[in-house]
Amino acid sequence: MARLNCLYLRVSTDMQTVQSQMHALKEYCFRNKIDNYEMFIDEGISGAVENRPALNRLMEMVERGEVEQLLTFSFSRIARSTSHLLKILQKCKDHNTRLFSITEAIDTNSPMGMALFTILGALSQLERELIRERVRAGLAAARLRGRQIGRKKLRNSILIRSLLKNGMSFRKVAIIAKCSHGSISAEKKDMLREEAEQQERLKAQMQLLPATGDDTSLRDVTGNQSTSPS
Repeated sequence: MARLNCLYLRVSTDMQTVQSQMHALKEYCFRNKIDNYEMFIDEGISGAVENRPALNRLMEMVERGEVEQLLTFSFSRIARSTSHLLKILQKCKDHNTRLFSITEAIDTNSPMGMALFTILGALSQLERELIRERVRAGLAAARLRGRQIGRKKLRNSILIRSLLKNGMSFRKVAIIAKCSHGSISAEKKDMLREEAEQQERLKAQMQLLPATGDDTSLRDVTGNQSTSPS
């Protein structure tokens, strides 16, 4: 039984299409007189996700020795992490399957191709991590400027916190504040976190006060006058 040539295509969101990848791969097959091929397509799935339906079926065929070569538009379509990329490379190597990226023109049948594929996979992962860090930094800067990030909070925080401090149950608070138990739980977590942060700030401020053993008056960190007991 002749082994298949498999084309793997992937897009990250449902708003994207695989048409450009499909056209490029078909053109490559036509130029190289590759007629016996089968397409495997994952749509709306991030490259960071290893468990993909079409890729899983394809790799099962590789393990059964049914795949002659695996063609993809770009190495980033196959994997976005170095560890996942190396797993696929090793599996293809173990079952004598050629892995070829038409964009980078990298052929894993050659030692140089294996090395370049690994390096490019590492660079792709590095770029992804740098983008993630920039996004996090941007969100943090936006919060410091007072910008609302995400959905606007609609619950009455002051009322919920007041009722919780009075010892009311979540059920009663939900009825009075007209919100869900999840909103109350989230508000309680925010309240406890803010109280803990405030305590830490007060401790830090107290440590900055000069140590004294006499009866002179001290002004505490809240601005209230306090005197030492006589």
